[in-house]
Amino acid sequence: MVHRPPIKALAFDVFGTVVDWRSGIAREAAPILARLGRTDIDPHLFADGWRNRYQPALEEVRSGRRPFVILDTLHREALENLLRHHGIEPEALDETTLTDLTHAWHRLDPWPDSVEGLARLKSRYPIVTLSNGNIALVLEMARRASLPWDAILGAEVSRVYKPLPESYLATARMLAIDPTELCLVAAHHSDLAAARAAGLQTAYVDRPQEYGGRPAPDADAVQDWDYRVDSLTQLADELCR
Repeated sequence: MVHRPPIKALAFDVFGTVVDWRSGIAREAAPILARLGRTDIDPHLFADGWRNRYQPALEEVRSGRRPFVILDTLHREALENLLRHHGIEPEALDETTLTDLTHAWHRLDPWPDSVEGLARLKSRYPIVTLSNGNIALVLEMARRASLPWDAILGAEVSRVYKPLPESYLATARMLAIDPTELCLVAAHHSDLAAARAAGLQTAYVDRPQEYGGRPAPDADAVQDWDYRVDSLTQLADELCR
């Protein structure tokens, strides 16, 4: 058996792990697409198209080709690109609507087990975010969805986007613990693989509906994670004995 140091804190990926981005974005996009007369665009596929622009946008920053900007900015740029892809000029929507739709990412619903699971885990461990989301985004989401974070950390604090190693190492430093004492909880094998390479412990949460039942794009990055569960409540069962 591999020896693991005691966990001193849990860091959570947010989009897809704690909240359901696909359903939330589709819900908010649907009435706007209908108002534009574009009932031919499936709101869930619209959400997928927006999310598909996420990693390429992050890579521009990770690579150093552009300075660090927060995720709200990247989401807005991706939205305008997506609208043009569908033959809709962003100017067809007023600024208030564009901003509000961009901020749909602030208003995502938690998975059914998330709030209870986080509360139980928080009773034993500090729980923090390790998300690419910016502070205002994650804060508004937390207040709306009753997500009980002890601290909002991640990209805007470290100025580094996952999965660069520094994003994980910086979080451990901010918590004044060794990377081996920090456990990343995520629904994405690629995120967990990068965290493990940086020395963190890993907990995989299966979210089969994140992509509407389709296989995850990083399914080939699966490893034998330290913990593997189907919900955050199950993770609490394992870690809070």
